Amino acid sequence: MELKNLRAFVEVIRQNGFTAAGKALNATQSTVSKAVRALEDEIGAPLLDRLAQKPRMTAIGEAVYARAVRLLAERDDLLAEIDELRGLKRGALRLGLPPVGSGILFAPLFARFRRAYPGIDIRLVEQGSARLEEILRLGEIDFAASLLPVDEDFEWHEIRRDPLMTLVAAENPLAQRGRVTIQDLRDTPLILFESGFAQNRVIINACHRAGFEPVVAARSGQIDFVVELAAADVGAAFLPRLLVESHARRGVASLALDEPDVDWRLALVWRKGAYLSDAARAWQALAMASRFD
Repeated sequence: MELKNLRAFVEVIRQNGFTAAGKALNATQSTVSKAVRALEDEIGAPLLDRLAQKPRMTAIGEAVYARAVRLLAERDDLLAEIDELRGLKRGALRLGLPPVGSGILFAPLFARFRRAYPGIDIRLVEQGSARLEEILRLGEIDFAASLLPVDEDFEWHEIRRDPLMTLVAAENPLAQRGRVTIQDLRDTPLILFESGFAQNRVIINACHRAGFEPVVAARSGQIDFVVELAAADVGAAFLPRLLVESHARRGVASLALDEPDVDWRLALVWRKGAYLSDAARAWQALAMASRFD
């Protein structure tokens, strides 16, 4: 059932005639008459009593008219909503951000996006990067911030690259060094983040390349608690350099991790070939044009 035929029928009733309906629709009287006739043929029953002096609906015509008015109103509402979405006056942006580094790096970007598009609802999921990649793969979020490298079914844009620092208690013998290697930590228990954090795989892979299986003393999703564990000499913890200063604590020494392929490389990640809404594309463009120094 074509909406243009429904529109023609509704206008004939509203304008009380075919000629006036044609003017309202910017069409000829003949075109309007053919549209109404096509609708009647499709329904299989007359909608108008054509013997009457003015258009008068049959019982079926009254039922069709009532439904047609609602359908056309829904169509107009849908088009208005689409215009608002395209104009970024409404919509939703679904983001997945890890706890490590997101506040420093993404809070300013959030503020800029909010000022530019106040009508967009930002729906935030906070998990470790590894878990966020799973959620992104299911299509439950538009973007995730994750550590590189990522799987080939993702596209990405690198946001920030930072060296990893090793945190140990000030009384730990390693604290006197300016830098350490993974091999230097062979006999030191490690403090890692929870299992959903991609930084863990960077550290564990480095240990495997060095030929040993690390002893994990503790895991936590809270940066402050990880630092406190290092201060208590539970083991060695790891943070990107940009977070070390903001989480500095007396009794903790930070050492450069002198090891290849362990840089903390945070990227904005999305599914390869995935549909991105206008709101998502706006966020992507803003992020890719921004500096995260």
